Amino acid sequence: MAKQDPKDKEIQDSIKQSGEIPGHIAIIMDGNGRWAQLQGYSRNKGHREGVHSVRDTVEACGQLGIKYLTLYTFSTENWKRPETEVTLLMKLLIKALKDETNNLNSNNVRFMCTGDLQKLPESVLHELLDAIEKTKNNTGLTLNLALSYSGRWDILNAAKKFAQDVKDNKVNPDDVNEEEFAGYLALKDIPDPDLLIRTGGDYRISNFLLWQAAYSELFIEQSYWPEFRRNLLYKAIIEYQRRERRYGMISEQLTEKNHEKNKIPLNEYENAKSGK
Repeated sequence: MAKQDPKDKEIQDSIKQSGEIPGHIAIIMDGNGRWAQLQGYSRNKGHREGVHSVRDTVEACGQLGIKYLTLYTFSTENWKRPETEVTLLMKLLIKALKDETNNLNSNNVRFMCTGDLQKLPESVLHELLDAIEKTKNNTGLTLNLALSYSGRWDILNAAKKFAQDVKDNKVNPDDVNEEEFAGYLALKDIPDPDLLIRTGGDYRISNFLLWQAAYSELFIEQSYWPEFRRNLLYKAIIEYQRRERRYGMISEQLTEKNHEKNKIPLNEYENAKSGK
């Protein structure tokens, strides 16, 4: 990890003081292809540039003390893309894992994956398992890649497991509540995301964490993923801190918080340098 810029450290300290830091951030990394086309590049260039955004976001999340970061890396629907693009994405994933695993390990980042991993090429699966094994004892940020994943796949897979347990008389369906059913989901060991960020400006969650994002705060960033750096992450977190999370209740039922303590204008983060 490069030495942190003092100004960036100051900004992070202010964010920590201004309100609650989300424990789990999930990101739909959208817009690689559109960014590349606007720049006159191939789509492949956009995917490669997006790796830099991942690196900076992971580093900043670790520095802020965020516990979990889930990145929507490759959806079940993405298998429908042209074979040449899918092949490029798999090769890029392998390269990124080889380049970044030692760095993740040295920075106490635990790596994991969620999705229908058996559909991945054997070479990709090998690198994934190697990265998981090397970082399994780390106690800092948990970086979770959603690969060959979709929310509907997750819920359907959970329902099949639940049905099998009912069939085997391991569980009584009349006794199962939401919390127990959630134990069948792919992210059963990770708390639901507090903040869900989508880049690229589209107002939809694209089959991502359909169960888990039920009460996530949504933040739509107009910038494309290759443009995303820590200053935009800070912007999303500050907006998250300004919101009141009611979970179906009314404001008067919530513990009163001082939302104005050390409140920081959003434009300070919109214009902040990424430190890169």
